[in-house]
Formats: sequence, structure tokens, C-alpha cells
Amino acid sequence: MSQAAASAVAPKMPAQIPYIIANEGCERFSFYGMRNILTTFLISSLLLSMPENLRAGMAKEIFHTFVIGVYFFPLLGGWLADRFFGKYNTVLWLSLVYCAGHACLAMFDDNPRGFYVGLFLIALGSGGIKPLVSSFVGDQFDQSNRSLAQKVFEAFYWIINFGSFFASILMPIFLKQLGPGVAFGIPGILMLIATIIFWSGRKKYVHVAPVAKDPHSFLNVARTALLAEVPGKARTGLFIAVLGVVAAVGVLLMIPTLALVPAVCLALVLLLGFGGVGTWIQLDRAYGKHPDEIVDGVRSVLRVLVIFALITPFWSLFDQKASTWVVQADSMVKPSWFQSSQMQALNPMLVMLLIPFNNLVLYPLCKRLGLELTALRRMGLGIAFSGLAWIVVGFMQLAMDGGNALSITWQILPYALLTLGEVLVSTTGLEFAYGQAPLAMKGVIMSFWNLTVTIGNLWVLLADASVKSAPVMEQIKTTGISTTAFLMFFFAGFALLAALAFAIYAKSYKMHNYYRKA
Repeated sequence: MSQAAASAVAPKMPAQIPYIIANEGCERFSFYGMRNILTTFLISSLLLSMPENLRAGMAKEIFHTFVIGVYFFPLLGGWLADRFFGKYNTVLWLSLVYCAGHACLAMFDDNPRGFYVGLFLIALGSGGIKPLVSSFVGDQFDQSNRSLAQKVFEAFYWIINFGSFFASILMPIFLKQLGPGVAFGIPGILMLIATIIFWSGRKKYVHVAPVAKDPHSFLNVARTALLAEVPGKARTGLFIAVLGVVAAVGVLLMIPTLALVPAVCLALVLLLGFGGVGTWIQLDRAYGKHPDEIVDGVRSVLRVLVIFALITPFWSLFDQKASTWVVQADSMVKPSWFQSSQMQALNPMLVMLLIPFNNLVLYPLCKRLGLELTALRRMGLGIAFSGLAWIVVGFMQLAMDGGNALSITWQILPYALLTLGEVLVSTTGLEFAYGQAPLAMKGVIMSFWNLTVTIGNLWVLLADASVKSAPVMEQIKTTGISTTAFLMFFFAGFALLAALAFAIYAKSYKMHNYYRKA
């Protein structure tokens, strides 16, 4: 057998992958270590000066604002890497910013201003590297061994949850017994170790050079499409894009009423939404002024952005397990030694079990039964499972509102449903996002993938703000259920509608292969 044939039969795993996987495991422990105790710490320590009945709501607002920042900064990280510094350098430098943020949390656990500076630095560092590490994994593969990429992305996601599991178990204990200084310091040490591991593999990595001032970049093609004039044809796409700009400015003017972070994120959503629709309408005008394959790549990215938009409701539901579900758990019956935030350990534990179960049992079984679970089908089902999880949580809340004492073990069922949804959406979405992006746009498309989480958390803040208005409160009272339960059922319906829209759109979606050539 020739060497080429042998390679085709048995592709080799890149030797540098263990460095990236180990880095990710330590980094995720550091992130989830502080994230999973954040709500509890805010309620029990940092916000003690507030009236007790307002602390949970403020803690939830701070938590989701922080998460919005974490998943907003990928736009900055992706842009810096793709255009200037490359993925490796950007990850290394922002990791040092990340370490500084952890240091601030440990030093300023009794100083709100210093603590919030730490949260900002972690959001910048963690968010900035988030799209780059996953796309850096993809860079280590080519078309000769891309069959191994999905397995590595799943291993990548498995190690994320390995770190998250131990963080979820241990950090609430450290917070209670050792205090916030130590509890926030330990994740900082893990982040420093992660940075050293990543640096250690520097000579083994495949480095894809950044493309500076690309005349055929995504934004340049979009600009050409929107501004190009065709005799006898109206510029409808440009008109729609301008409407998006006007709407975004209008939202920013509402900052005194709407908080800064939600206003900026909503303005960005309007710009992306209206601008994307306008570009799609006039994209044919870019042919001839840009290479055909580049314009086709932009069209592919726009199609992917529709997929991403329909995934945002999933993240609205998923990230509230660290806020809404923790607050619910505080009111449930549990052993005195058990901390409510420790329930979050169920999520990574179930992920580590479900990934091998799906690959070894579920997916092969479905294939034998003639049911092919494609990437898009998996993601659509994942969104639906998240909706089912919140229906269960909503009925649990109704029971508690009715005076019934529920054991915290009741949360196991919604955690299982939500985690199954996460595995179907996230492990599939990472590889899907990378494979559907042209080479020059991979960092940016991974940034958009992370932006779905920002938008999902934006929906949470907007929904919570909406129910505080008097007319909405009166309408909720007519339903006979509490505001908390109403929001739970609202988010469940939001996800189920998104799953239906996702299934309809997925039927016409054309898959692409944008892995680099061997």
C-alpha cells in the first residue's frame, strides 16, 4: 500500500492537540470556578448593602451582564487575530489580561469597584480568546485528516466540562469554608497554568497567518454590495441597512432608560440583522468586483448567521441555570451541607456521560434505524430539549408557589434535558461553524458563534426589564401565576418556537466544506 493510500485509510492525529486540550481544561476550570459562585457571592457578600428583596434581581442582572461581555468580546478577539496578530499571539496576550482579572477578584472581594474591574478584565480576556482557541483547533487539521476534527471538537468540549464539573463541586465549598479571596484566587492560579501550557506548545502548532487589509474581506464585500448602483434598479438592500443604523442609534439614545450594556448589544443586533438582510438582497452586485468564490463565501456566512440567530433562544435558557435555577434551588429542600450552586455540577457530569453515549450508542443506533442525525437536525433537537427543560422547571415553580416543599433533587430532570440540548447544540455547532466559514473568515465566524450567547443573555435582560413595567405586571397577575413562573414558561415557548423555525430553515440549507487543503 502506498504512503498516500495509508494516509487516506488512517489519518494521523496532530501531535500538538494535547497542548490545546490541556490548556482548555485548566482555563475552563478557572472560568467556571468563578462563574458558578458569582451569583451566590453577590447575594451573600458584595450586595449586602442593598435591601434583601432586591439582591437576587441585581445579582441576576450583574451575572447576565458579565456573560454578555464574555461573549461580546469574541468580536474583538477574532478581528485582532484575523487582521493583525494571528490566533496564537492574540490568545497568549489576552490570557495574561485574563489572569489579571482573576487577581482583581481575589484582591477586591470586599470592594465593588475593584471587583467589577476584575469582571471586566475576565470578560475581555476570556471572551477575546474564546473564538480563537476553538478555531485554532480547526487550524491544526487539513482535508487529509479532517475526519478526526469532529472527534477532537467533542474531546475539546468534554475537557471543558471536565474542568467545569470539578469547579462546580469544589468552588462553592471553598467559598463557604475559605472565603472569597481564596475561592477567587484558585481559578486565577489555574488560568496561569493554562497560559503556561499553551505557551509550551508554541513550536508545534500550525500557524495560519493573519490577512491584513484584505480588499475582499467580508465587510468589504458587504460594502460593495450595499453601495453598488445598477441602472434601473432600486437600492432596497441599502435602504434596509440604513434603517438598521437609524434603529441602532435610536436604541443608543435610550441608554438613560435602558442600561448601557443591553442598549449597546441591542444596537449591534439591529445593525447585524438589517445589514445582513440588506447585503443578502444586493449581494449579486459584488460579483465582478470581488472574486466569485469570495462572494460565494460571504453568501455562506450570511446563511450561517441565520442559523446562529435561531440558536440564540437556546442560550437564553441555558445560561439561566447559573442564575434563575440557583435562586430557585435556594428555596428548595436540601441537606444543610449542600450549596445550591453545586447543582450546576450535574451539567458537566452529564455532558461527559452523554458525549460518549451519543457517539457509541445513540448515533449508531439512529443510523441503523435509517435516521441520520445531521448537524442541523442535532442542533434543532437541542433547542427543543431546552424548551422542555424549562417547562419542567416552570411546573416545579408553580408547585413551590402553591406552598409545596420540593426537594432539590427535582432539578435533576430539567438539568438532564437541558444538558442533552447543550450537547446537541454546542458540540455540533463548534465544528459546524468552523466548517462553514471560508479560510479568511474563520476567526470572525467563530466570533459570531460566540455572539449568539451574548444575544441570548440580552433576551434575558430585556425580558426581565419588560416584566418590571406596570402594564406587564398587571397582565401577569391576570394569569394567576407568579412573575418567576410566567418568565419560565415564556422562555420555554420562546425556545420551542425557535426550534420550529430552525427546522423549517434547515431544510433548505446547503452544507459547505471550507477546511484547508492538505
